[in-house]
Amino acid sequence: MFTVKPIEKKEEQKALCEKCSVRYNADFFAYSAYEDGKFLGICQFGMRDGSGHIYNIAKAPGTDDFTSQFVLGRAALNFMELCGAEEAYFEGEESRLSLAVGFKRNEKGKLYVNLKEFFSAPCEHK
Repeated sequence: MFTVKPIEKKEEQKALCEKCSVRYNADFFAYSAYEDGKFLGICQFGMRDGSGHIYNIAKAPGTDDFTSQFVLGRAALNFMELCGAEEAYFEGEESRLSLAVGFKRNEKGKLYVNLKEFFSAPCEHK
């Protein structure tokens, strides 16, 4: 079974970041993805100045599961929106993944999504 869950212990977050070769930051929230107990990837994200920010979505070594990375990104956006953020930014490079998750370049050239519009109604992703 596929699962995405919050990483509650900072030691675990640090270890999974190291495993995925991404910079760990204790101030970030993190989600992990698993399928049948096999670790697939991690997403680190945070909130500041009323906006959400995804800092990285990384796959586990030896895996190449685009769907799990996509779901990690969408889960982080959902969390941000539930916390009251109206907008979110992707702090990494533009990629097939960042675009699939829902980010687009805004007028300032940043990868951005308006969460109020994004989650306005079921199946109405704009």
